[in-house]
Amino acid sequence: MKIVVLDGYALNPGDITWKNLADIGNLTVYDRTSKDKVIERISGAEAVFTNKTAIGRATLEKADKLKYIGVLATGYNVIDVEAAVEMGITVTNIPGYSTNAVAQMVMALLLEMCHHAGAHSLDVKNGAWSNSKDFAFWNYPLVELEGKTMGIIGFGQIGRAVAKLAAAFGMNVIYNSRNKKTYDSKSRATFSKINDLLAQADVISLNCPLTDETRNLINKEAIAKMKKSAMLINTARGPVVNEADLADALNDERIAGAAVDVLSHEPAKPGNPLLTAKNCIITPHIAWAAKEARLRLMDIAANNLKAYISGEPVNTVI
Repeated sequence: MKIVVLDGYALNPGDITWKNLADIGNLTVYDRTSKDKVIERISGAEAVFTNKTAIGRATLEKADKLKYIGVLATGYNVIDVEAAVEMGITVTNIPGYSTNAVAQMVMALLLEMCHHAGAHSLDVKNGAWSNSKDFAFWNYPLVELEGKTMGIIGFGQIGRAVAKLAAAFGMNVIYNSRNKKTYDSKSRATFSKINDLLAQADVISLNCPLTDETRNLINKEAIAKMKKSAMLINTARGPVVNEADLADALNDERIAGAAVDVLSHEPAKPGNPLLTAKNCIITPHIAWAAKEARLRLMDIAANNLKAYISGEPVNTVI
C-alpha cells in the first residue's frame, strides 16, 4: 500500500516517529504541500493523510487509486466529504486525542492572566526587582480564582475536562452547550443560558466547535453582557470570536483581558487587531501539541488505517 502524508511537520517536527504508519505500507512524508502540488503527490496513493492541506472534489476526481483519507486532526472541514462518499473513499479523523492537553492550556492561559508570571519574570530580568525598595513588587493586577465563576461554552470532552480543573481551583462552574444536561457531578457544573453565562462568569472559556451558530458568537453585543472584570479564553476556533470587536473591548477596558490560542487566519496576519490589543495574550495554536497528545494522535491515525484495512473502519466522519 502506498501511503502519503501531505503535511506532517506540525504533527512530527522530528521528535516522534512515523514507524507505526511505515510498518503498514510504503510511506512518504512531506513536511508541507502547496495547493498546486497536492494532485502530483497523492498520485498512485491508496491512503493519504492530511492535517490542514485541503483535498477537494477536483483533486479526488484525479486520484484514481485513492481509497482512504486520514485527517490528522479532529476537524475535517479540509476534506470534501460529500465527494469522497460519492467516490467510495473512506474518511476518518482523530477524536479525543488532545482533551487533557487543551484543558491544561486553558488553565495555563488563565493563570497567566491572573499572575502575569511571564511579564513579571521579564521585569525581574530587566532589573525592576533589583531596583525595588521592597521585598516584593507587582506591575499587574493579581487575581485569586477561589470562588470565581468559570463559564464554559461548549461542554464536550474538552469542556468537561476544563470544568474539572476549574472546580479543583475552587471555582463555581456553569456551562452552555447543545446538550442541556442540567448538572455535571464530576465538576459540579450547572447548565446556564448563554446570556446568563455571559453576565455571571468571571472567566469565559470557549470550547465549542465552529458552526454557523457559533461563528462570531463573541461579538460586541455578547461582550456588552460580560462583567468589566471578566477574562476570555479561546482555545476553540478563531472565528468563534469577532476579533475586531474583542480588540475594541480590550482597548476600551470593557473587559479585563483575553487569551487566545487560535485566530481567524493562521498563521497570524500582521494586521490582526488582537496583535496590538491591550491585555491580550496570543499563543500560536499550540494547545493540542503536547508531545503526549501528538503521540496519541499518531497511534490513533495508524490504528484507524489498520481498522480500515481489516474491513472494520473506525472514527469515520459520517
